[in-house]
Amino acid sequence: MLRIAVCVSGGGTNLQAILDGVDSGAITNTEVCLVISNKPGAYALERAAGKGIRTAVLVPKEYESREAFGNDLIRVLREANVDLVVLAGYLVILPKNFVEAYAGRIINIHPSLIPSHCGPGYYGLRVHESVLARGNKVTGATVHYVDEGTDSGPIISQKAVEVKQDDTPETLQKRVMEQAEWVILPEAIDMIANGRIKIVDNLVRID
Repeated sequence: MLRIAVCVSGGGTNLQAILDGVDSGAITNTEVCLVISNKPGAYALERAAGKGIRTAVLVPKEYESREAFGNDLIRVLREANVDLVVLAGYLVILPKNFVEAYAGRIINIHPSLIPSHCGPGYYGLRVHESVLARGNKVTGATVHYVDEGTDSGPIISQKAVEVKQDDTPETLQKRVMEQAEWVILPEAIDMIANGRIKIVDNLVRID
């Protein structure tokens, strides 16, 4: 049984997609054992509480250093015996010690087709604003492993989404979530839980 922690900053729509996937059987061999937020008022915490899932709030600015924040993050994850960390709209720059401690065991969902519209500063609506500003006809979402860079780890899966002529950043964000993020993130977790994914030479191989 894969024990996962989901890290969130806001409403938790991707968390809900994961919870729904577990309930429906789309995600197998998996238990969501912990939800972590950097914001005490995040609605995602209510979603977790409603399912009886343990929650933790760790606010980076309340720590004396990024290393201290990372150490506490590691402690909470180890106490919950977490196998995989899922970043689902977690708007926090990860401390190096945390990334090193969970190397190969952290995945992230990013709302674009990496390597486009990614890297430092590309998060939330900013990604979709960039897509529209460049006049792209297609965008999408990417699930990838996390390394010490920003949106630079090995890619697990991607799904394309059409950009419509009358799109706003908000309408595009909603379509990317519904048609891509909520589809490929549960799929990726299920593949990991069932041993179908391996990283070979910094590339993902799916069996």
